[in-house]
Amino acid sequence: MNKTIEVQDLGTKDYKETWDFQEELFKKIIDTKIKNRREDANLETSNHFLFVEHPHVYTLGKSGDVSNLLLDETQLAAKGATFYKINRGGDITYHGPGQIVGYPILDLENFFTDIHKYLRLLEEMIILTLAEYGLKADRSKGETGVWLDVGTPFARKICAMGVRASRWVTMHGFALNVNADLGYFDNIIPCGIRGKAVTSLNVELGKMRVDEAEVKEKLLHHFQLLFEAELALHV
Repeated sequence: MNKTIEVQDLGTKDYKETWDFQEELFKKIIDTKIKNRREDANLETSNHFLFVEHPHVYTLGKSGDVSNLLLDETQLAAKGATFYKINRGGDITYHGPGQIVGYPILDLENFFTDIHKYLRLLEEMIILTLAEYGLKADRSKGETGVWLDVGTPFARKICAMGVRASRWVTMHGFALNVNADLGYFDNIIPCGIRGKAVTSLNVELGKMRVDEAEVKEKLLHHFQLLFEAELALHV
């Protein structure tokens, strides 16, 4: 059982390039697991956690409805944005500058075999991190992700989530709005949910900019504790 997680910060990287990299890591873990089962090889599987910031992009999950994207190809190009249909769960979401995106690519058999628990721990990592900034965040029943003022007319989403899992190996992950340009969310029905607002950490704190490196440190701290993992940081 390998509880070490290799952490890489990819900086700003194209969505498709990052998706391909995720798939590469994901496939390597799956292939190792298949070899172990077929040949009783007992090889260790690796775990990864990627931080990245994407240029403006909209992504649509397997269960999503393309009509939740309110732009055509010409309008997308005018906004400098791209669009991809992808293989995670969930509906449509936006990624862009000022947003911390995290992709844990884990063999959950190294930790626990429970996808529901996995999602709840990712949400808890966000909730605990936001608490350090004085914000009371929460889950919203039936809606994956992390919200503020749940159950009130002012409910707003600060972190979206969508994952894929196969043979207990995960990919995709979370997108936390830290210094995000919220105007880009006006071009979609976020996660297919009408009438729900979206927010960003800098807006909630009344700041021009929040230190993203500091937020990442806090996220990793809570992630490590929640998953009882060892982190190997790649500089």
